[in-house]
Amino acid sequence: MVTLKGKHINLRALEPEDLEFVYEIENDEAIWEFSNTIAPFSRYTIKQYLENSHKDIFEVKQLRLVITAQTNDALGLIDIFDFDFINRRAGVGILVKSINNRQKGYGSEALQLLMDYCKTHLSLHQLYCNVSEDNEISLKLFKKLGFEVVGLKKDWNKVKGTFKNEYLLQHIFN
Repeated sequence: MVTLKGKHINLRALEPEDLEFVYEIENDEAIWEFSNTIAPFSRYTIKQYLENSHKDIFEVKQLRLVITAQTNDALGLIDIFDFDFINRRAGVGILVKSINNRQKGYGSEALQLLMDYCKTHLSLHQLYCNVSEDNEISLKLFKKLGFEVVGLKKDWNKVKGTFKNEYLLQHIFN
């Protein structure tokens, strides 16, 4: 896959050099609730994951890309998961790692690049995402790019002993 180039950011494939970046994200307990992670990952496990990240989306049903600044500094990750080519849909998730880089338009640009890629290169009909009811920033991001709330899953995720509701949002390409 070639790098997807935007005005301020790019999306590129994972590289072996991303080991520490991915390791830090996957082991940041503060964001486990968004990824349904319940235990830390070893560097060895992340290294194996990176070694296999070149596999085709049609085989592994997912694709993870690194959001980079124009300087190639890693800012975050954006994922396509649950890829279903027969029904032409997939889930999408996004994370900008540093709080200092959030709400600067990087997420919007990354999501728009990914949406264009999904429509043009993967011929998808729709994307969906799951967002915690209290994650106002993510809800705003997805709605801004045309995702619509289509459902509310009540008491869906248990986070620190409390059940939280989760919205299901969907974007259908015209």
